[in-house]
Amino acid sequence: MSEPSMNRRQLLAGATGIAMLRPGDAAADRIRPSDRRWPNAAAWEALNRAVEGHLIKVAMPSLTPASLRNPYFIGDQPGMTQTSGWVDAWMSTPSVYAVAAQSTAHVVAAVDFAREHDVRVVIKGGGHSYQGTSNAPDSLLIWTRGMDHIELLDGFVPKGCDGVAPQPAVSVGAGAIWMHVYDAVTTKAGRYVQGGGCTTVGVAGLVQSGGFGSFSKNFGTAAASLLEAEIVTADGAVRVVNACSDPELFWGIKGGGGGSLGVITRLTLKMHDLPDWFGGAFITIAAASDAAFRRLVGGFVDLYRNRLFNPYWGESVEFRHGNVLAISMVSHSLDRQQAEDVWRPFLDWVGESPRELALVREPIIGSIPARQWWDAAYRRQYRPASVKFDDRPGAPADNMWWTGDGDQVGWFLHGYESAWLPASLLGQQENLADALFAASRHWSVGLHFNKGLAGGLVAAATRTRETATNPAVLDAFALAIIGAFGPSAYTGTPDLAAARRDARAVGAAMAELRKVAPDAGAYVSESSFFQSDWQRAYWGTNYPRLRAVKARYDPDGLFFVHHGVGSEEWSDDGFTRVNGR
Repeated sequence: MSEPSMNRRQLLAGATGIAMLRPGDAAADRIRPSDRRWPNAAAWEALNRAVEGHLIKVAMPSLTPASLRNPYFIGDQPGMTQTSGWVDAWMSTPSVYAVAAQSTAHVVAAVDFAREHDVRVVIKGGGHSYQGTSNAPDSLLIWTRGMDHIELLDGFVPKGCDGVAPQPAVSVGAGAIWMHVYDAVTTKAGRYVQGGGCTTVGVAGLVQSGGFGSFSKNFGTAAASLLEAEIVTADGAVRVVNACSDPELFWGIKGGGGGSLGVITRLTLKMHDLPDWFGGAFITIAAASDAAFRRLVGGFVDLYRNRLFNPYWGESVEFRHGNVLAISMVSHSLDRQQAEDVWRPFLDWVGESPRELALVREPIIGSIPARQWWDAAYRRQYRPASVKFDDRPGAPADNMWWTGDGDQVGWFLHGYESAWLPASLLGQQENLADALFAASRHWSVGLHFNKGLAGGLVAAATRTRETATNPAVLDAFALAIIGAFGPSAYTGTPDLAAARRDARAVGAAMAELRKVAPDAGAYVSESSFFQSDWQRAYWGTNYPRLRAVKARYDPDGLFFVHHGVGSEEWSDDGFTRVNGR
């Protein structure tokens, strides 16, 4: 497809790196069903014919306690999202209509309809957005879940990239989720693709946000492995983008945030060689006093700096508000003995203070053949406590999710903040330990080591440097995450007073960490809904370039998400143009 011609506003954007809006340039405000311009029944029926009968009038399904604990059930509902809302921010609200897209042609028809009728459009694949970007009232939903085809390619060359050596790749439809991709690539084919840790997250959404998995220190972000994508842009054009064709748009969707630049319909990702072993260390230690816990925090920071700050270890540790250290880390390429050798000195140190520090349960440290990490049959037989399964009649046998992710199914967020912690803090161990301890006086603090690439392989950082993600991730040893949540809003009215108290505590805890990392960026997919400096925090020096991509491919702002590229031009609900507020 040819690129759209440059208009005056786009030329200005190219000169400054930021879209320039003038009175009269803006598209009309978006309309709601109460507006006299809302499409009539005949218009909706015409859209239904264009999408071959796949237009749905969205309604909430019947809910049971069991269904609300099943992320696969929620993902199969056009009117539901995996997060049910956020106090004082948003509530999961169904669109008026949804196009349950089965093909790229269906997506084109939906995009054209939304553009021509000034209807708010929303895009949903996995529906995991914490910030509510995959739902909106009074909107048309483009629901890609049915576009879940997965194909393994032994010798892939991106379109138009003559002379590039063929490489193993996997082509994935926009509605696919990571569990099914891992099953195809790792369990069945014995290879690896860098994706997300949560098994039910959508592939397209994760790649567009950058995307971290347990082994990102070894392979980089998911976006860093993107070789090519098919995307429908605001003009209805279908573009196949890669490093050789529409390279700026290709760069923009590699971490520029989902739902801002177009509707991805297919992605092709690099497949990597699979190591022999994946494993983990799961250790919980309780301290008898504040003083003992501060010493434990310092002991772990020392352990991390000297034995874990490398490509072999990822995932997280939590410094809990109740003076508990909960370690849930995973390993890459280490057999059981090698993994145990890493942890033995630390466990011996803990054992030297039985009155102050106590193991809550017997540590689990080990490894399994990497090919069986996402093998549902193996997990069901040998590691049943680690996973849960979709028990609906006829559900695919590989529909599983990690037991530890169960709290996220339908949760209602009270507060959530993140900050990339620079590796330079590991050279200031006392200051770092003091900050972590002080933060844990307010709320529990998690460090996600796989979401900071410092200490990882140089190749992983190099690939990630070529994406739109904030370059701060390259120098960070971890992403600090502090979050609070309550029961699903689908089951009743949340306790808003309690939620606001929790949100204040989350903010106070993060303020302690920002004392030692005052300019820390935040990860777009796991950050505060109320992040005031979101452009800098999410994308750093990359934002002007992203803004130029937005101006070129979506000059009238058809695609809007909260704190997405170009969202400065719209009201918070995405319905009213505010001309570069």
